[in-house]
Amino acid sequence: MKITMDGLDFYPLTPQRWDDFMELFNSSSVCRDCCCMFWRETRQEFGVNCRNKGEGNRQAMRALVDSGMVPGILGYRENAPLVWCSIAPREDYPSLERSRTLKRLDEQPVWSIVCFYIAKSARNSGLMTAAIRAAVEYARQNGAHIVEAYPKDVHTRRSSGDLYMGNLSAFLKAGFVELETRGTHKFVRLSL
Repeated sequence: MKITMDGLDFYPLTPQRWDDFMELFNSSSVCRDCCCMFWRETRQEFGVNCRNKGEGNRQAMRALVDSGMVPGILGYRENAPLVWCSIAPREDYPSLERSRTLKRLDEQPVWSIVCFYIAKSARNSGLMTAAIRAAVEYARQNGAHIVEAYPKDVHTRRSSGDLYMGNLSAFLKAGFVELETRGTHKFVRLSL
């Protein structure tokens, strides 16, 4: 399934796109070590896997993808992978479910956007907003009625690494509504 948004083509991460995912993630040692497993593992599992220089996280993500689960979407321009967005039903993120700060607002079933990675060469070009819009469309096509995220306001972030969950302004630009602030995170939602 291809979703075209703002000049980018987005595809679900499947085994056929694994090499593109790794190409994008290998451009950053932090992302390579995390491999977008932070919210998918217990903190103990994540710590053990990161001590393994990330190989444990890469294997865990590969097993997830090989099982048929789609952990997110990849965005391409001219066949080059430039942006990753993790989107799935909230219950697919066990550590998010256990988080005190990011606990559920209510019992409505939601899909959550929890992580982005944008190639260094493509940053500050609006790709996050395009990825958000594509993620919303992907969720809608898969039966979601509400998409939720937990970005930070660019004015409260400590470093660029704080933006892995997104930038508040990009979500607002994509039509999300801010519902609540918890710590430095903003709860935003979009009803479909």
